[in-house]
Amino acid sequence: MPASTRFAVAVHILTGLAIHENEPLPSEIIAKSANTNASVIRRIMSMLNTAGFSRSQLGQGGGALLARPASSITLLDVFRAVETAPLFTLHHAVPDSGCAVGEYIAPVLQEKINSAVAALEAELNGVTIADIACRISECERGCPELDKYHGRV
Repeated sequence: MPASTRFAVAVHILTGLAIHENEPLPSEIIAKSANTNASVIRRIMSMLNTAGFSRSQLGQGGGALLARPASSITLLDVFRAVETAPLFTLHHAVPDSGCAVGEYIAPVLQEKINSAVAALEAELNGVTIADIACRISECERGCPELDKYHGRV
């Protein structure tokens, strides 16, 4: 089964909102930036809105905005808001307990999985959307689609 891209796209969305702070971003422009369909963006935006990370501004010139400071949104927060499946799963069927490997593989492997997940969560918890936006801003070349949308071209 292919891995989910919701986390990467959610970080993409929130980073765009952080970089273009106080400037509503429509889903079509975000979708073009992420090279995906606007319906995918709207579905993930719904999850981000529910988590309290973003909000919608309706009407002419409307779009998505951050609902709270980018410095208060960690990558772990985003991950937990959009990813529902566990990172790792064990066997679908209970292994044969008549075999030493079958009997002990699950608890031994689960211990290592728990350590790996804890390390990942610690890393993601130490990085904010503001950190990602800062790194992107160092490379910024602007967003012509957004300039057109807001009538700056």
